[in-house]
Amino acid sequence: MPRDALRVCALYPDLMNIYADRGNLQVLERRCAWRGLGFELTGTGLAERLDPGSHDLFYVGGGQDRDQALCAHDLASPAKRDALHAAADDGRVILAVCGGYQLLGHGYTMGTERLPGVGLVDLETVRADGPRLIGNVAIEVTLPGLDGPRVLAGFENHAGRTRLGAGAQPLGRVLAGNGNDGVDGSEGIRSHHVVGTYLHGPLLPKNTWFADWLIAAATGRPIASLEPLDDALEDAAHLGARRAAGV
Repeated sequence: MPRDALRVCALYPDLMNIYADRGNLQVLERRCAWRGLGFELTGTGLAERLDPGSHDLFYVGGGQDRDQALCAHDLASPAKRDALHAAADDGRVILAVCGGYQLLGHGYTMGTERLPGVGLVDLETVRADGPRLIGNVAIEVTLPGLDGPRVLAGFENHAGRTRLGAGAQPLGRVLAGNGNDGVDGSEGIRSHHVVGTYLHGPLLPKNTWFADWLIAAATGRPIASLEPLDDALEDAAHLGARRAAGV
C-alpha cells in the first residue's frame, strides 16, 4: 500500500552539503506538500544510529576532502554499513551526489590514501593527476515507470575518475560533459533504487521529473499516480540547464 508521507534521512547534513544539497531536500518537501503528502526529515551524523526501517529515502550529498574522509570511515563502520545495506535490500531509495556517490562503491583512492566505501554498488573511484572534470553536463536516463528516456541536466566538479564494474548499470549516457571518468560516456550508477551521480548544483530543482520519480519510488506508488503540478518555472530551469550544457 502506498505510504501517505515521505520519510527522508539526510546522512551527515552538516558535513556533506557543499553543493547546495539542501535545495534537493527542499524540492522533495515542497512537491510532497503541494500534493498533500506528508514529509519528515531526519538528519544522522557521525557515530549516530541509523534505523533502516524508519525512512523511505536516504540522501548523501557532497563534501570537502576532510569531511568526506570523516564520513567515509563512519559510513563504513559495521553499524552504519549494515543499516544502509538493510535499507537497500528492503527496497528503500538511496540517492548519493558527488562525494556521497564516490562512497557508494568499494573505495576512493586519493594518492596514498584510500577511503573505504559502503559497498552498495560495484564501482571504484581514483583521484587522477589530470585536470578536474568541471562544467555543465546532460545525460540521457531511462528509469522504470517512465514513458521513455529523459534528460538530467546539472553541473559536475570532481577530480575522481569513477569506473563501474563489468555488470554495473550507469544512471545515464553522457550527452554533454564528462560523466564518470570523461572517457567511457557513462554517468552515475543505478542499482534498483540505489542511485549515485556527479550532477549537482543542486540536482532536483533543475530536474523535477526526477524528484517525482524518487518520491513515487520511495512511497511505493506509480509515478503516473502523482498529481500533476504547475511546473512552468521548473521546466524553464531545466531547459536553461540543458542549454548551458549545449543540449
